[in-house]
Amino acid sequence: MFDEDGSLDPLLKFLLYTVIALAVGKMLWEWLTEDVGQWITVDLWGLIADHPWWTGLFVVGGLPMLLLLGRILSFLFGANTYANADDTFAAPSGDAIEEDALTFKMKQLYAMSATGFEQACTDLLARDGFRRPKRVGGAGDLGVDITARDDEDRLLIVQCKQYQSPVGSGHVQKFNGTARPHHGADLPIMIALNCFTQPAIDFAQHHQLILMGRPELKRWAHGEHLYDVLGIQSTTH
Repeated sequence: MFDEDGSLDPLLKFLLYTVIALAVGKMLWEWLTEDVGQWITVDLWGLIADHPWWTGLFVVGGLPMLLLLGRILSFLFGANTYANADDTFAAPSGDAIEEDALTFKMKQLYAMSATGFEQACTDLLARDGFRRPKRVGGAGDLGVDITARDDEDRLLIVQCKQYQSPVGSGHVQKFNGTARPHHGADLPIMIALNCFTQPAIDFAQHHQLILMGRPELKRWAHGEHLYDVLGIQSTTH
């Protein structure tokens, strides 16, 4: 019901505001027509009492429709900022985290489109000072969503998974088959919004793939440098 920062879930907030707005609007309308008392005590209650089954069916059928509408609006309006793959971000100079440095809350990442999520990760790389971060994901990307280089000229090949469930071993195996052999990655990194299954983690450890699950992503999104979060050594950071 509540997000990690203590705020109400966006979908529930939308539904709550919708119900309140409809109720207030109806009350005001009836008040203006001087029928508010009759509407509450006679019309509405009489309708429910006379047609209990139809009322129940209406409530049961209407709730899923409201939930679906809320999800659609949340998707459309929540991902607007990062829905465009051509969005760019100028990274702040220096390694210190400044007050105006780019950060995201986890609920913002959840609300983004898949393309928007990739772009957000690209912008976080730019914030951390990586060279030429570029979102390249799309059809036929062969397992690469983002490319970038660090100050030691190491190539980062990043794949982003905005799945609602943990990423399984099959996806990690496919990434392993292209990250180094095809793209020549020095640092193959897979980011999952909702973590990984244990078989996926075991496979990644065996093949020296770098996984970033929800806890690490949260620290990175909240302002820590990528290498600090992942424990990667760098002579320039």
